[in-house]
Amino acid sequence: MLGVKIVCVGKLKEEFWRAAVREYEKRLSSLCRFEIVELPEAKLPGSPTAGEISAALEKEGEAITPRLSGLIVPMCIEGRQLDSEGFSRLLSGAMQSPGAVSFVIGSSYGLADQVKGLGRGISMSPMTFPHQLARVMLCEQIYRGLQILRGAPYHK
Repeated sequence: MLGVKIVCVGKLKEEFWRAAVREYEKRLSSLCRFEIVELPEAKLPGSPTAGEISAALEKEGEAITPRLSGLIVPMCIEGRQLDSEGFSRLLSGAMQSPGAVSFVIGSSYGLADQVKGLGRGISMSPMTFPHQLARVMLCEQIYRGLQILRGAPYHK
C-alpha cells in the first residue's frame, strides 16, 4: 500500500479547514497509508526583510528535510502543472518505487531552495492560494488520483 505523507509548515487555524482535511483523511485511510506532519512556522517580525525571510525558510527547511521519504514533491509556484490524470500517474509511479511519496507545503513565504531542490515541484495553479487551502486541495487531489487509479467513478 502506498505511503502518502504531507509535510506542511503551519497549523490549520480555522475549524472548517480542519474538518475538510479530516474528511479526506477518512476517505484516504482505506486507499493508502496517509499521514500529515505539521511543523511550526519560523518566527518573523511584522515586516520582515528579505534576509529574515530567507533565514526563516532555511530554518523551516532544516525541520522539513528529515521528515521526508520516498518520492519528494515540493508544492511551489515554480513547479510544473499537472491535470488530475497526470497527478494520478505520479502516484502510480510512487507506488512502484519506492512505495512512498512526500508532498511538501511551505509557509506563506514558500519553501527554501534546499527543499525545492530535493524533488520535482508541482504547482497547483499560477494563481496564489492560502497555504491552508492548498492543504485541502492537495488532499482532494490525492484522493482523486487514487480513485482514478482504481477506476472508481469519483473522477468525472
